[in-house]
Amino acid sequence: MKKAQDNEYAKLKRAHTSGRLDRRSFLRAAAAIGIVPLVIPVHMRPAFAGADELVIVNWGGPAEQAYMDAFGTPFAEETGTPAFIDGTGPTVGRIRAMVEANAVVWDVCDSGVAGAISLGPTGHLEPIDYSIVDRDRTRSAFVWEHGIGNYLFCNVLTYNTTMFDEEPTTWADMWDVERFPGNRTMRRNVLGGVLESALMAEGVAIDQVYAELGTENGRNLAFEKLEALKPHTIYWSSASESQQLFRDREVTIGNIWHTRSRGLRDDTRGDVVWTWNQGQVTSGAWLVPRGNPAGAEAAMRFIAIAQEPENQIRLLEAMGNGPINPEASELVPEDLRADDPGQPANFDLMLPDSEEFYAEYYDEVQERYLEMIS
Repeated sequence: MKKAQDNEYAKLKRAHTSGRLDRRSFLRAAAAIGIVPLVIPVHMRPAFAGADELVIVNWGGPAEQAYMDAFGTPFAEETGTPAFIDGTGPTVGRIRAMVEANAVVWDVCDSGVAGAISLGPTGHLEPIDYSIVDRDRTRSAFVWEHGIGNYLFCNVLTYNTTMFDEEPTTWADMWDVERFPGNRTMRRNVLGGVLESALMAEGVAIDQVYAELGTENGRNLAFEKLEALKPHTIYWSSASESQQLFRDREVTIGNIWHTRSRGLRDDTRGDVVWTWNQGQVTSGAWLVPRGNPAGAEAAMRFIAIAQEPENQIRLLEAMGNGPINPEASELVPEDLRADDPGQPANFDLMLPDSEEFYAEYYDEVQERYLEMIS
């Protein structure tokens, strides 16, 4: 019975995707066979969002289904408003371009600290309505006027255990191409912990990294270190690309998001793992583009529902994103705590991201980094 239902639903999806079945008819037909898709994949949504639906954009891959389960479905069930997941990536540039062209199609963006800091003051974002969203349900370091933290994630040292006789434990090991041979990988964006890892590889103490980066000599030192590793480095643009480089064994060691390291560990049965040591812990951020189609209130209701502890723990279970609500951190099951960056045993090994540094220097260091790796 279940197999027949799944087959019939697959036919309906193909008909809808090809344009042979409109959205209303698709929903009615799906309900007739016992399936009510409150959350619909992005490829099945209309071209433009409307007030009767909410579009959440994230970074794609496994995160699309994970966000559906953790946030989209609870929102749809509580409000009756269908939610759509767009996995094409809410870069700062894309958000800015949409707003300036008066062509906004996203309602809530899973972006980052840089977006909240740079796009808020320029009028590209709706202010967070703290009469709907509870600021006390997010760690205080990640609450801003035009954005609010949605989960914790980290840039971590990730490696293939089958490629070395010993396991790397510090960034200095990643720069040691003799003891740990093979290609490396880092993000094609300075917001990947690349400057921080370079200075720690040079021997700068973890608690002095941002003080050093705040000087011209410190930034020069970081770029010199990155330049030295460039001949051995493949740069990733998307999170799924960072994983594929390890799956294809094109790289042996690298700096990627811990959520993707976790997926690799599970997929490879422990061949690819990571260490929290010297990682950089930061936060994703919910941003609402100015003039979002569903309206600011609907977006704020979504953010408030995403703050619920049980929803954040669902995302931890699926992807490894650390709960940012202090209530949720205390409720994390024992068997998941080793994967939660917010647990003290993990958090205390890492370098908290500096909003102040990137607010002042992001444009400068990003331009310089792109020029270096191009």
